[in-house]
Amino acid sequence: MDCTAGLLRKPWDLTFVAEPEEVSGLRRILRLHLELWGLHEVTDAAQLCVSELVSNVIRHVGLGTPTTLVVSMNGTHLRIEVHDPDTRALPTLLDAGSEAEAGRGVAIIDAVADRWGVQLSPDRKVTWCELATGLDSMNGHRGGDRVTRVETMLRMSRIGADRLPRSASSRILTVAVAEEAAIDMIADLLHWLRAHGCDVEDALDRAQTHYEAEVAEGADLPV
Repeated sequence: MDCTAGLLRKPWDLTFVAEPEEVSGLRRILRLHLELWGLHEVTDAAQLCVSELVSNVIRHVGLGTPTTLVVSMNGTHLRIEVHDPDTRALPTLLDAGSEAEAGRGVAIIDAVADRWGVQLSPDRKVTWCELATGLDSMNGHRGGDRVTRVETMLRMSRIGADRLPRSASSRILTVAVAEEAAIDMIADLLHWLRAHGCDVEDALDRAQTHYEAEVAEGADLPV
């Protein structure tokens, strides 16, 4: 994968038997995947939706129902699907009061998700919901202006930094200003690494090791 192109979020699915004890495991697996995808901000809402979707199968279709969880990206939305074989028991949004049991699960999904629905096929029912991630693209990532600047820098370095101006007249920064710019660029790189799920401390240690080795070999800049 080309890191400068963003995070590759491939759809995944998991088949399980609808039992109450399965819910906590599904929540953990979902959290792990969303952390790898850099979607920390929607993890709690996504876990809640999975809990309610699976509980709906247990309650209205039955214990032991063969069920499948499917998680993918639909554009910039996180899409969560739960497949079960009963095409008759359809989730319904009711105007349920706080004390009512029936309809509360769907009401929670309706409140948490940006949209939800049901799709029917001859052999299965798919209940789905989608959560907004705030991403600019399906394979994009969060990180703000700092990460965006580093993405531009990386692309420029690949296009051909040798064509950038190198004349002395273009070097108008004083040493002090240049030092601050360099420090700010390092901070940008650390934000970029974090946005891609990398271990920042490990990256700093490795960079320091590389730097010290190059200095020892006489590869440091001339004074």
